[in-house]
Amino acid sequence: MQRKTIFLGWLLLGCTLYAASPQNDSQPVNLITIPTAGVLPRGAYALDFRLFPNGGVWGEISVGVSDRFMFGVAYGGGNIIGDQKVTWYPQPGVEVKYRLIEEGNKAPAVVLGFNSQGYGNYLDLDTLKRFETKAFGFYAVASKNYNLLGNLGLHAGINYNPLEKSDKDSDPNFFLGIDKEINSEISLLCEYNAAINDNRSHYSFGKGKGYLNAGIRWQAVDKIFVEVDFNNLLLNRRQIDYLTRELKIVVTEYF
Repeated sequence: MQRKTIFLGWLLLGCTLYAASPQNDSQPVNLITIPTAGVLPRGAYALDFRLFPNGGVWGEISVGVSDRFMFGVAYGGGNIIGDQKVTWYPQPGVEVKYRLIEEGNKAPAVVLGFNSQGYGNYLDLDTLKRFETKAFGFYAVASKNYNLLGNLGLHAGINYNPLEKSDKDSDPNFFLGIDKEINSEISLLCEYNAAINDNRSHYSFGKGKGYLNAGIRWQAVDKIFVEVDFNNLLLNRRQIDYLTRELKIVVTEYF
C-alpha cells in the first residue's frame, strides 16, 4: 500500500506539471544510485568516485559514444581506506545506456540500459554472492524535466537483475527519483528504490521498506561536482540502526 501511494503521488505531480512546463535537457546521468534517462553527449567522459562506509571506494569511468549511447566500467572494494584486509569486487561492473526516445515538450525521454555494478561491499560466501545493494541489471527509465523556479526532473523506471540470485529473490523491481535545482550551483536529490528483489528470504538484506535516499549536489567548479548523500533513510537494512552517509565526486570533460 505504501509503495502504491508513492507511485500515485509521483504520477499526480507529473500530470500537474505536464502541460505547462517547457522542455529542459539538463538531466543528470544518475541520481544517487538510480539511473535516469540522461546520457553523456558524444565525445564526453565522466569520472565518478564514491566513498562508502567501512573504508569502501568505488570508481567508474563513462564515455559518450554518440548523443544517444554511452557505456561505463566500474570497480571498487571495501576497506581500501583503513587498516583491514581489502575486499575487492570479484570483477569490474559494466553499464550501457541507449536513449530510445528523446524528450519532447510533453513526452519524457526513455532510456534502455544494463548495469552489473551494485553498491556497497560484495559478499562472496558459499551460499551468498551479491552486493549489499543489488545492481539494477536490465532497466528502462523515463525522465521529464520542467522549469519550476529552476529545473525540476522527475524519473521513474523498472529493472530486473538476473545476476544476483543466490539469495533466491529475483523479482522485478521499480524505482523513482527527483532532482531540483536550487541555483546554478546546488541541486537537491531524492530517490526511492523499492528493492522488491531483496526482501523475502533469510539471505535478504532488506526489510521490505525499500531504500529511500537523499543528497545534495554542489558544482564546486566548472565540470566538477561534489555530492553528499544520506542513504537508507527508512533503515531498511537488517542489523543496521543508522542511515548511511556517503561522499561522491564526479568530473566531466570532453576528449
